[in-house]
Amino acid sequence: MKNLSSAAALFVLIAAATPALAQEERKDLRVRVGLGAQLKPAYPGADKADLRPLFDFDLAKGIEEFRIETPDDRFGVRLVSAGRLSAGAVASYQGSRKDKDVGAPVGKVDASIELGGYADYLINDSLRVRGELVKGVTGHEGIAGQVGVDHFWRDGDRYAVTLGPRLLFSDAKYQRAYFGVSPAAAAATGLSAYRPGGGIHAVALASGVQTQFGPRWGLFGYARAERLIGDAAKSPLVRTYGSRNQLSAGAGVSYAFTVKR
Repeated sequence: MKNLSSAAALFVLIAAATPALAQEERKDLRVRVGLGAQLKPAYPGADKADLRPLFDFDLAKGIEEFRIETPDDRFGVRLVSAGRLSAGAVASYQGSRKDKDVGAPVGKVDASIELGGYADYLINDSLRVRGELVKGVTGHEGIAGQVGVDHFWRDGDRYAVTLGPRLLFSDAKYQRAYFGVSPAAAAATGLSAYRPGGGIHAVALASGVQTQFGPRWGLFGYARAERLIGDAAKSPLVRTYGSRNQLSAGAGVSYAFTVKR
């Protein structure tokens, strides 16, 4: 009887502790960071690519799965999370475009720091729609954004594969910075002066993959094919010195860890 009583007492203690442990696990914060390399167009409308670093950063609470994302999403911080809806702030960086990058005196565009916001919604367990809108606070100083829909296949955090189309848009200031030809540039290059307006400037198809080999290490990567359309595609600068096809790809290694709270 004594042994039975001791066993019963131990069972009660374990049962009482289990909810507390589970509650503590739910408070923990899981972090996943990634670093790699990518090839991206040197500037919007370029016919050559630059090698750049590729970063990844994800957060999840407790035992929740990392929220689905695509590697070509702008870097963002989630500020609102309500069920299937998520929204927050985003930031991105576009390097400068110099005459030597183009190969002709068409005018410099300073490096652009872009700040704005995003919203995404999980339509169901395998379909996400996301919109981003940013303003260049330096450089082009225009407004740009994209809307995309992604289908994804995942097995928890073991792997996630995404694929979907993109629609890119921008205002006249953005398009004149990268696709316009000023009278001075026209006189220096022999190109026709060109003053594009705002609107949809490209369509794209993007795919991504994220996989975990264990609780810590993993791999991630992406590929994206973009095609300039509208006023951007008609630009004499793009047609003479650049390309309507904008291709990007990258891969990296990720590491996950838990922050106790």
